[in-house]
Amino acid sequence: MRIVLLGLPGAGKGTQAARLAEVLGVPHVATGDMFREAMAAGTPVGLQVKAVVEAGAYVPDGLTIALVEERLRQPDCAPGFVLDGFPRTVGQAEALDRLLGRAAARLDRVLLLDVPEAVVLARLTGRRTCPACGATYHMASAPPGPGGACLRCGATVVQRADDREDVQRRRLETYRTLTEPLVPFYAAAGRLVRVSGEGAVDEVAARLRAAAVGA
Repeated sequence: MRIVLLGLPGAGKGTQAARLAEVLGVPHVATGDMFREAMAAGTPVGLQVKAVVEAGAYVPDGLTIALVEERLRQPDCAPGFVLDGFPRTVGQAEALDRLLGRAAARLDRVLLLDVPEAVVLARLTGRRTCPACGATYHMASAPPGPGGACLRCGATVVQRADDREDVQRRRLETYRTLTEPLVPFYAAAGRLVRVSGEGAVDEVAARLRAAAVGA
């Protein structure tokens, strides 16, 4: 089964896409993970991606499409996949259709994870990360220890540059401009299914699973 998961930044796509992929027995293909690996490696491409991400913008279509195409050609994606973070523009969606068409395949469903903008903004700006061990926290729902101490290793947690409120507001504006047009694009093709992203993680996962299999 070939599925795209759409939604605002902070809607929970990463968590839910991984769970859905496990249930369906297909790979979770996350462009964010691919970008972070490139940034961590410090390659020329990684440095380009880092500058764009920290500014709250999207990585250019050409680079993103090339990375995704290479990943989808891997043998483990033959039975299907759950795409998280791609496509982000109508141009990317058209490129994905062409890529799948060359393999005589098509998307089965596009699931839109619906979460109000105010909710995702609170989620994103409250995130904190341990620079030493990588543990993640949220100042409201899963806070670190006193003084911002990591509960795992004791280091002081930090707010990532791309989690600042000004950056997140720019990301949301970019989403409205570039990615939101995918909703009518896929709706017109009869592939879009809206799923509420509010509530407990397990509840949302159950809704997505039912939407994916058409239950």
